[in-house]
Amino acid sequence: MSRYASVLSLAADKCRHILSTYPGYHPMYTVGGKWKREGELWTHWCEGFYPAIYWLLHQHTGESFWRTQAEEASRRLEPRRFDRNVHDLGFLFMSTYLRWYHLTGDEHCRRILIDAGRTLALRRQMGGYLRSFVAPESLFIDIMMNVGIILWAANETNDDALRAIAVEHCRTTRKTLVREDGGTAHEGIFDLTTGEFQKQTTHQGYQGDSTWTRGLAWALYGYTTVYRLTGLREFRDTAELCAGCYLRRAPADLVPPWDFDAPSETRGILDSSAAAIAASGLFDLANAVEIQPTQQRYRAAAFQILDSLCTEKFVPFDRPEWEGILMHGVYHLHKKLGVDESVAWGDHFFIEALVKAIQSHPLRT
Repeated sequence: MSRYASVLSLAADKCRHILSTYPGYHPMYTVGGKWKREGELWTHWCEGFYPAIYWLLHQHTGESFWRTQAEEASRRLEPRRFDRNVHDLGFLFMSTYLRWYHLTGDEHCRRILIDAGRTLALRRQMGGYLRSFVAPESLFIDIMMNVGIILWAANETNDDALRAIAVEHCRTTRKTLVREDGGTAHEGIFDLTTGEFQKQTTHQGYQGDSTWTRGLAWALYGYTTVYRLTGLREFRDTAELCAGCYLRRAPADLVPPWDFDAPSETRGILDSSAAAIAASGLFDLANAVEIQPTQQRYRAAAFQILDSLCTEKFVPFDRPEWEGILMHGVYHLHKKLGVDESVAWGDHFFIEALVKAIQSHPLRT
């Protein structure tokens, strides 16, 4: 069995443990390697990630057990399609109901996805962006991972007004949060009276002008997705700009510190979740470009990240007490939440990248 397949087998074992030990529970981050010990959650944005892993395990294995678990866990999310309190409806529904819809073509799944896209679009502000959960004047780079559900809904319904909201948001984010070197800010603040952009700042990065690596990975992946959904070259260019920054600044193993500009006292804190997101995004970006050497460069980088992550350093092969799949992730360093732990999104994007790798390049894995 290849190392990638071994990790997926371990992931299945970890998921069975969660299902039997914590029925009805959606993980967010571990504490000392254990689930269901979280402190502050900030928002409820992670409930789709483990149901999505069940969909991925079904895709990988074909086992009906995983489809049953995925459907049951996904159904619990349905009321959230009208949730006006978070900016994370893409995380919740593109990872679950979109996979379900692609598998079955079920009209109910399609309706759920369209409802979620329309709900998210209601967050539009005068400055031409979708507001974060924090405040109406706040734009997060994270929303690039969610705006795709608006575009998907617009494409399904041929709704030009809905599409315009999403495209506008992507352009505003590019203008205000993505820097010319490809680095990204976590948050932008706008004047609510005039709609004018005021400044870059952060909640989870080191400081306003630093590059928080998970945010950069969100941008790399998110702009690749919106390029696929719109066909607008400007968004692929932005994804490549962000990818260039990541690959230029990451260490040799391509697993970055939590912030590329972190001070020496915290620079040793890695964020494996940023690496997992980047790997999955790089596989997609490789498929989005036409130039073969560029395709090969992005795929090689994605495989390099996975090769780094699929080691005892990051995967608890010999640590049965560790309940997560991918170690050394970070949720919120400043609040001391989920630091050097497993995090649900890290586990999800790690498994997603592994499934992409195995299905697209079985001989390489």
